[in-house]
Amino acid sequence: MIDLTNVKAPGWQRVVAELSAGAPDDRSYLERLLRVVCQATAARQAVLFVANRTDGEDVEPRIEMVWPRPGAGGLGAESASGQAPIAPDVKAIDNARETMEAARGAFGAGQSRVFSLEGKQELYYDAGGGGGGGGTVLAVPLFGAAAAQAQAGGTQAPTGVITLLLEARSKEAVRSTLAMAEVLSGYFYGHQARAALKRTQSASQALDVATRLIASINTAPNFKGAGLQLTNDIAKQIGVDRVALGWVKHDTVKVQAISDTEHFDKRMAMVQKLQSAMDECLDQEQPVVYPPPAAEGPNGDVILAQAIVHAHRELASGNAKLKVASLPLRATDVIPGTAETTEEQVVGVVTIEAGGEGPIDLSSIELLQAALDLVAPVLRIRRNDDRNLAQRACHSSIRAASWAVGPRHTVWKLVSVLVFAAAVFVTFFHMTYRPGAEATLEPRTKRIVSMPFDGIVRSIGANAEPGRTVAQGEVLVELDTTEWRLSMADVVGQIAQADLQAKAAREAKQWGKAAEAQEQVDRLKAQVEFFNYKIAKSKITAPIAGMVMAGDLKERIGSTVKLGEPLLQVADPSDILCIARVDERDIGLIRKAFDERRGVGKIATKGAPAMPLAFTVEGIVPMATAGEGQNVFEVRARIDQSPENADALSTLRLVAGVEGQANFDTERKSLLWIGTRRIVDAVRLWFW
Repeated sequence: MIDLTNVKAPGWQRVVAELSAGAPDDRSYLERLLRVVCQATAARQAVLFVANRTDGEDVEPRIEMVWPRPGAGGLGAESASGQAPIAPDVKAIDNARETMEAARGAFGAGQSRVFSLEGKQELYYDAGGGGGGGGTVLAVPLFGAAAAQAQAGGTQAPTGVITLLLEARSKEAVRSTLAMAEVLSGYFYGHQARAALKRTQSASQALDVATRLIASINTAPNFKGAGLQLTNDIAKQIGVDRVALGWVKHDTVKVQAISDTEHFDKRMAMVQKLQSAMDECLDQEQPVVYPPPAAEGPNGDVILAQAIVHAHRELASGNAKLKVASLPLRATDVIPGTAETTEEQVVGVVTIEAGGEGPIDLSSIELLQAALDLVAPVLRIRRNDDRNLAQRACHSSIRAASWAVGPRHTVWKLVSVLVFAAAVFVTFFHMTYRPGAEATLEPRTKRIVSMPFDGIVRSIGANAEPGRTVAQGEVLVELDTTEWRLSMADVVGQIAQADLQAKAAREAKQWGKAAEAQEQVDRLKAQVEFFNYKIAKSKITAPIAGMVMAGDLKERIGSTVKLGEPLLQVADPSDILCIARVDERDIGLIRKAFDERRGVGKIATKGAPAMPLAFTVEGIVPMATAGEGQNVFEVRARIDQSPENADALSTLRLVAGVEGQANFDTERKSLLWIGTRRIVDAVRLWFW
């Protein structure tokens, strides 16, 4: 046992210096504390227990580490080798039952316990009784800073318990050993206080750096300017050669800004190497430093030492003294309407390059990483503000949907829900199946006005123009009768002369000449009747009341028109037929609806698709005709005499030949049946 009776003794000063020295983490310090306490008290074995609470909130000690290492050859060998404590199972502990009981008692009472191995009884160091010849187990609780605050409030909460297995000693020796162990264990509180102070100072420095960085990037007008301002400020504040900012897009990093460089080509080799290094940091989601630090030692870091640095080595290959570090920009999202946050995401990477004695060490990395964790949400907001309205709306929709389907894999979950809802909808929602076909509007009643004989057009009627409405019997065309009247006057003179010749022949009793003259009179009278017929028919009238659909005679006035040549076309616009050419694959459904007196539908014309016309099927021509690579059947339907159709017809002033798309109402089917009907029919034909 080290003599620590004198505070100024070299042994005590060495112990104080060793316990007051810093440690990278609590475990490293506890390993050191366990070794020093065991050496100072000359204990046969020291065990560190931590609290492992059960469901009933009772503390069950859990073995964390043992010193010296079991099988190392005793205390001297362990001390000489410098081996660290290990965390074995309970079989590696001497007097395991008594040691566990001592640790359990110290956890429960929150104060030191002394157990005699000979008498199998518990002794307090200030109570009566001796150490006994069988040895003693000391259980000393460890209180950290948080535990001390809780204890001050009345609740004992030890952070851990150190048990010391002692050889047989006197009562006074056990008391002094226990007092020494309690004093040495109290240094753990100082370690945690120093660690808390260091964390507070580091957080304060990080907050100060982050505040300056945020203030500088908020002065930039856009995200690109904010990135350039950020890289310039980082390079200036920590004194490095170059700082680059990359932003994550589709699981890869794109370089956005480089310090002191306003414009750069992303195809440059240097930029490509920077991007590869940033991708390497993104894949590992942790800081990456090249050259990597040692895994152990005062300036060591296990995580950074194990990081993959291939791309960083390539980036620094041009300068042997160049140091490179990449730090992830991490941010979290808050689900709208809740306090729940999603998992932390890496939204960008900052790569730092420093040559010579640049300040890329572990402390600088920790400080800058803490500052960037505060800057990342601000950069993300600036990036979101630079997106267009469609991208922002999409992002907002995804965030809103995360409230319903969860924050992870929101898009895939939302797509799955929408696909399922669409599948259910198309399977169970029924609607009237309306097969379509090309159709033409034609008047039911139409007449062609043609020339009754050869003649010359003298004049046309006032309404003898396309689009004009005419009444039945209204004069449309008047022919020139001058030639016919002159010819008829000549024939009348010939009739008078033939009458005189016939009369003279009868008086001379020349009966043959009389008969010949009479025949000539009759023939001439027939010619007169023919000329009277032409004169009577010289005024061509409308055969029906309706509208002039075709024919323009303004340019034909005074010209000769041959017999049978069409002049005008007159039709009744109030009675319109829809003539549809239906595909043979749909005619069966239309025939069934027609037989069940359900043959109705609508036609939307190309000229006015917003004003559909309702119709009723009158008949189906039973013979198919080939057209445009398919067989079609002609379906004839009448336009209903409804007020809506009348208004549409009067507004559109429809004429013959108007084309459109006709839809026929058939049976009510599901959307799935309607969408897959043609495919199913084609498959049936293939397998027939």
